[in-house]
Amino acid sequence: MIRVTQSRERGRTTFIIDGQLSGDYIQVVELSCNQALSQRRPITVFLHDVLTIDESGRALLTRLASRGVRLLAAGVYTSYFVQDLVAECRRARHARQPEVRLHANNK
Repeated sequence: MIRVTQSRERGRTTFIIDGQLSGDYIQVVELSCNQALSQRRPITVFLHDVLTIDESGRALLTRLASRGVRLLAAGVYTSYFVQDLVAECRRARHARQPEVRLHANNK
């Protein structure tokens, strides 16, 4: 079971997720977020009372974070999970950036 609540404030769309972020429920969250992203709105996904996150849920959150969606969470485990996932996305993004080297011209 999942409940997705959507609100809009100051140009930002927030999705509050309660329940299971797994299996068939992934599609509900992904469709909602993709629709908001297509409207070029900043998005926050708040994992409020999430009981389960499976591999497909983790993959969805990774895709959303890589597209600039802000992830927030309540609860110790879910907060740690999101914090770790966001840090992993940042490391991956940083690793993909080309290295820029400056060379001094010594004449």
